[in-house]
Amino acid sequence: MPGRTIDELKLGDYAEVAKTVTETDVYLFAGITGDLNPAHVNEEYAKNTFFQTRIAHGILLAGFISAAIGMKLPGQGTIYIRQELNFLAPVRIGDTIIARVEVARMDTEKNRVVLKTTCTNQEAVVVLEGEALVSPPKRPKK
Repeated sequence: MPGRTIDELKLGDYAEVAKTVTETDVYLFAGITGDLNPAHVNEEYAKNTFFQTRIAHGILLAGFISAAIGMKLPGQGTIYIRQELNFLAPVRIGDTIIARVEVARMDTEKNRVVLKTTCTNQEAVVVLEGEALVSPPKRPKK
């Protein structure tokens, strides 16, 4: 299903994607990216850190935001231009994360949309916040 064009969006529109972070997610992400920081993949090491257990890669959460943008709002065909991220709290294996994107500003002339982006855990703690700049899909000319 094609994504929504800028003319089909309005301020305050939002979409969410939920995902429970698994051990497999963390190990696959580490393998794909090469980020084998022991804070993510070594429980014995992580026990002696501030968090006292392994935590998910912060940038893994950005992938959840990307899923919300690319699959829901604006959706398929959207071009992701820029993302600002502030990591506010750790995400542990087993946490359920809700990634939310919300239309904050629109520039119809340039076909650009600024989305407020957040990730919240199952305890309603905001673990990540930021802004994304995207270009929604355009309908093919007839």
